[in-house]
Amino acid sequence: MTTTTPTRNYWPLGITMAFVLLLAGITTAIYIAVTHQDSLVTPNYYESELKFQQQIDATARAQSCGATLAYLAGAGQIELAVPSAQLARNFSGNLVFYRPSSSDLDRQVPLKPAADGRQRLSVSDLKPGPWQVRASWQSDSVDYFLELEFVVSN
Repeated sequence: MTTTTPTRNYWPLGITMAFVLLLAGITTAIYIAVTHQDSLVTPNYYESELKFQQQIDATARAQSCGATLAYLAGAGQIELAVPSAQLARNFSGNLVFYRPSSSDLDRQVPLKPAADGRQRLSVSDLKPGPWQVRASWQSDSVDYFLELEFVVSN
């Protein structure tokens, strides 16, 4: 007489496990979507977009007058150079250090160039990673703007 071993049916277990994994995946996706903080670039982002043409014009003026904005990686500094003639005509402005991944790290520094029109700022206190610096100033009620992307390394 031969004996046969009873075979187990694993289909109900497989179907149950598939539903459990599907439910776990959906629950995880919902949790990630609910807890993800996605902030706009600025709190008044849409108002800023309306002023974009003014920024384009200000950039063209800054480039045509010979102003420059550069990242000196070896020295770990940002250098802004404006024509010294602009300094004598009611000059004011600021530099904004912008971190695309976290608005908490953004900084604003007033422009105070030397008599030759140059101002250098150290970036050693900025966290490593990608940054943008935006220089905006007015001279004789005319707007100027320059922007530069750079990466701070360790």
